[in-house]
Amino acid sequence: MSQLKNIQDENVPVWLPRLAMHGGPRFLQIADALQAAVVAGSLKPGERLPTQRQLAAQLAVDLTTVTRAYDEARRRNLLEGRGARGTYVAAPKVALNAILDLSMNTPPPPDGVDFDDMLKQGLSQVLMSADNEQLMTYHLAGGGESDRKAGAKWLEPMFGHVDTQQLVVCPGAQAAIAALILALTEPGDVILAEAMTYPGLLAAATQFGRRIIAVETDQHGMLPEMLEQACRQHKPGLVYLNPTLQNPTAITMPEQRRKELASIAQRCNVRIIEDDPYWLLADAPPPPIARFAPEQVYYISTLSKCLTPGLRVAFVLIRDPQERERFLVALRSFALMGAPLTAALATQWILDGSAKGLMEVVRKEARLRHSMARDILAGKYNGSGDGLHVWLALPAYWDSAQFVRAAESEGVTVMPAEAFATGSESVNAIRISLGSIKDRGRLRAALQRLSHLLAQQPWSFSTAVV
Repeated sequence: MSQLKNIQDENVPVWLPRLAMHGGPRFLQIADALQAAVVAGSLKPGERLPTQRQLAAQLAVDLTTVTRAYDEARRRNLLEGRGARGTYVAAPKVALNAILDLSMNTPPPPDGVDFDDMLKQGLSQVLMSADNEQLMTYHLAGGGESDRKAGAKWLEPMFGHVDTQQLVVCPGAQAAIAALILALTEPGDVILAEAMTYPGLLAAATQFGRRIIAVETDQHGMLPEMLEQACRQHKPGLVYLNPTLQNPTAITMPEQRRKELASIAQRCNVRIIEDDPYWLLADAPPPPIARFAPEQVYYISTLSKCLTPGLRVAFVLIRDPQERERFLVALRSFALMGAPLTAALATQWILDGSAKGLMEVVRKEARLRHSMARDILAGKYNGSGDGLHVWLALPAYWDSAQFVRAAESEGVTVMPAEAFATGSESVNAIRISLGSIKDRGRLRAALQRLSHLLAQQPWSFSTAVV
């Protein structure tokens, strides 16, 4: 296909493509052509574009298509409106002190998905099928029947059939963790966790006056014999585990280790929070620990790491009805309800299959980014090839706090091991999140800066004195 429209009419802009039937949404084809022309220099800053009606007539498309194309081009900082004078090619925007953020574990942008359109369609379906007054009023925490039905479908890959009465819908996994701590422990109680663990657990435990004690690990995660010893010594109120693509170490605990830990939980009568946000992103992960000790384990799965954090929806599997009610009482003490509109959108997407499609694209993008990290951090990369992050051990001549400061001076943010530490054990490593930078080119630049730093001695980054 020719890149440029065959010009029969000199009034038709030369930068426009020949609109292809199978070339994706037409508004994106127009926006992509406009961007290519700006990059090539055939459209220059300050140049005036046709009005939307003119362009729609020239291309024989409806006005809405051109409006969406111009909106998309403005979102990409390609165009600017000047009121009655019209629409012009924007001058390049200079990002001063732009930070390349590799510190936040968020899903990468789904390449090839028109997320704006997906959002509009999903919300349109919600508003057509729901009682709009109900979307704008109070709801009891825990979710309605349709929300729990969506939760059961979301958990099917992990558990098969799930009884919707055993599910609770929460405004995010962090709220679920906090409510479990409040419901199942008392101030001063011990929570056992791995030496490197999710900072949200540390924050909640500290806020509520609970003590985190680290249990020794190996390359497969928490050691069973050390868990049993800690259970007998400390009589913990809870054990916290993140067994799949663990945050931050990216370890996926093998099935046999999961069975051993479940057996110890049953033998010692200790309850486990299984926080499992990355299971659906992993390549052939083992069954959840909750499959092996269903009465001992509270299972949490969130949409934030597989779809988007903005939905603020997590599902918690709690089998015992009395403990489920205690959990709801604790949850209502600080989160009366999740936002009904976003919960309804999550339910709509799960039940109509949109969530599964979006997650597949996120998984594919995440794996592409791991491949990029493996190439750039050759010899240093320590990832599984999927998930959202890499755990990178630093060479002995760097310590993690020092390296983080040096990276910041190069415009890149990463997370040091200290942010995840449950005890005094010193680990010289950083976590690199691969999804938080939208553009792959900028991600590549950030990883290259880190690779350059890793190859150099710290003394070469001393601060100048003025």
